[in-house]
Amino acid sequence: MTVQDTKAPAEVRSGAPDTEPRQLLRGQKALVTGANSGIGKATAIALGRAGADVVVNYVVGDDSAEAVVEEIRRSGVKAYAHRADVSNEDQVTQMFAKMVAELGTVDILVNNAGRQKDAKFTDMTLADWNAVISVNLTGQFLCAREAVREFLRRGIVPSVSAAAGKIICMSSVHERIPWAGHANYAASKGGIMMLMKSIAQEFAPHRIRINSIAPGAIRTPINTEAWNTPEAYHSLMALVPYGRIGEPDDIARTAVWLACDESDYLVGATLFVDGGMTLYPGFTENG
Repeated sequence: MTVQDTKAPAEVRSGAPDTEPRQLLRGQKALVTGANSGIGKATAIALGRAGADVVVNYVVGDDSAEAVVEEIRRSGVKAYAHRADVSNEDQVTQMFAKMVAELGTVDILVNNAGRQKDAKFTDMTLADWNAVISVNLTGQFLCAREAVREFLRRGIVPSVSAAAGKIICMSSVHERIPWAGHANYAASKGGIMMLMKSIAQEFAPHRIRINSIAPGAIRTPINTEAWNTPEAYHSLMALVPYGRIGEPDDIARTAVWLACDESDYLVGATLFVDGGMTLYPGFTENG
């Protein structure tokens, strides 16, 4: 009997050891966009536990952002919340300017902010399209551009990191897997993939490392309907060979590794953290 037949959604956990994290990022300064919930929240907290000072970007939810800040500070590092719409150029430049003024520089950017606005393609409005592309793709462009400018200004500080800076673009399995009814979202994630690879190619000679994480099915508020009942969970698991839903911490741990020098030779790569979803499990029985 498979694991999805025997365990209810809330009972399936990552099974990862609950160990004290090493200070892999001590002294580094990180910005995580969309960090007041879900994957962004878990990543911001994990970076703090690994020793980084963290800026928690968000666009709505003051209380939840401050709660994340307080959790990060328990690791003995600096943190503050900054409200900014990543699709707004002025707000992005102001956010980076404040971070440099407050913390001295930027070493790590996790480009996580994103949104969905789903519709059948024939019903999708231009506003639906632009709402998703502006945050998911344009927002990543604006934040990455400001981060790279700061990395180039500062250069490599060997006592901090072997790289001049690190950018982690949060993509999705849907940079590879088409998704009917979500054309704007899938297009934005395909765009992130080529944006990441293009700027990774351009700035690798400057020792700037740019990579992506492509999550599969992760237990977050954005996709509650896909996992919050046994029936929905069972249906979802048909797409996941590993037999469990991903947790935000699965992505957060990957982000910490990508941000630290243990992954120093990884440039321009997408890491699919998806329990095997991109293995196309529908073909297990020969299609």
